Amino acid sequence: MIHFENVGLRYGMGPEVLRDLTFDIPKESFQFLTGPSGAGKTTLMRLLFMSLQPTRGLVRTFGRDISTIGREELPLLRRRIGIVFQDFRLLDHLTTYENVALPLRVRGKDETSYRSDVIELLKWVGLGERVNVLPPVLSGGEKQRVAIARALIDRPELLLADEPTGNVDPPMARRILSLLVQLNKLGTAVVIATHDLTLMDRFEARRMILADGRLEII
Repeated sequence: MIHFENVGLRYGMGPEVLRDLTFDIPKESFQFLTGPSGAGKTTLMRLLFMSLQPTRGLVRTFGRDISTIGREELPLLRRRIGIVFQDFRLLDHLTTYENVALPLRVRGKDETSYRSDVIELLKWVGLGERVNVLPPVLSGGEKQRVAIARALIDRPELLLADEPTGNVDPPMARRILSLLVQLNKLGTAVVIATHDLTLMDRFEARRMILADGRLEII
């Protein structure tokens, strides 16, 4: 699904913040991306989402060399990837339902074609009773699940989740991780960036450890 080969990234004329990254993200796989704060986990997630271009090396996404992809083609490829940001990025003036439906509205889909899917997905993440609630009323865990539902509504082949449990208590963190494990069993590849070793120990998954700009896979 995704292939990195000798990838490096630097900002401006500074030193490389990521270097010599070579790894694959297979279809339907599940992995944690971990490492100390400041190691570059979010930067690597941005490379995976193609919102950053590497300074050197090869990145293939869904079989395409991203250095050859035109700007007009990138949005089409990104639709195959769902992403959950650390800060949720919900729109406070839109309801839970409207936030989740937003990617489909932006694509010009008629609401009759997706309304039942949005409601079903909100039930799946445990928010069936919060459909018409605005984000300021939601708890941190509820906001996180809205963000996850929004990332999933377009049925991505790959889900990137950047610290999806960083703003919730341990029981909610386990619930969120369990939801992502269920999603993976339905066929979506999942990459979760986290520094929570205790949480990772509860789940069987490949670990990609980022430190000093380099990646080790165990």
